[in-house]
Amino acid sequence: MSTFRLRNRPRGGRWPVVPAWLGVLLLVAGAALMGGAGPGHRMGLVPLGTAFDLLRLGAYLAVAAAALGLLALVIATLCRRLRPALAGLLVILAVAGMMAVPWQMMQRAQRVPPIHDITTDTHNPPEFVTLAPAREAAPNAVGYTPSFASQQRRAYPSIQPLVLEQPLARVLSAAEDAAREMGWEIAALTDTTLEATATTRWFGFKDDVVIRLTETDTGVRVDVRSASRIGRSDLGTNAARIVAYMDRLEGRLDGG
Repeated sequence: MSTFRLRNRPRGGRWPVVPAWLGVLLLVAGAALMGGAGPGHRMGLVPLGTAFDLLRLGAYLAVAAAALGLLALVIATLCRRLRPALAGLLVILAVAGMMAVPWQMMQRAQRVPPIHDITTDTHNPPEFVTLAPAREAAPNAVGYTPSFASQQRRAYPSIQPLVLEQPLARVLSAAEDAAREMGWEIAALTDTTLEATATTRWFGFKDDVVIRLTETDTGVRVDVRSASRIGRSDLGTNAARIVAYMDRLEGRLDGG
């Protein structure tokens, strides 16, 4: 009977199973920390520094999970154990998926300049008025930093004013509608300006936008400025926001 049990014992015993399950547990913990760091800060449960610490800890746990998954895969392959090998492989693939977004952000940070204030008019940027107090309470400056201009022109040459052959009132109405469609919170609206705040989905960061309309001989010139309240680099977010807004505004007026 003892010989029969010995022969039917899985090869490698628990060695392939233990690292696989430990990898799964670390994967779940890492995913919870990385996924919950942003929402926790956005809902006011943890300060920003703590949220970044949780994000960093989650990344460390994910890397450890991948190492255990690789260990389980190697041992299970040598022992010809299909299920532990599959579990180890799935852990590795899951960690790769989790780390894809942070990796892309790191790559993007290396490609774009370390600036956080983008405008279609670098010589005379639209000014924040209603949102000025909120920006004064934040780390980043209220006024435009002149040194950003040359960096912006090199990195985002397509960020230019938009001239529309439409009545001012119609452009203003379309500008407000486009801003609301973008999900921005309107802070102020005058005959020629609009101020709004855009909130990022994950961490809930506040970026402020001001739109200025100017009547010219060829139509209405639209200038947009988008600036983050915190952070040295916006990873290209503000430039992408301006491009998306201009496209939406043009689409509304063309469609009308």
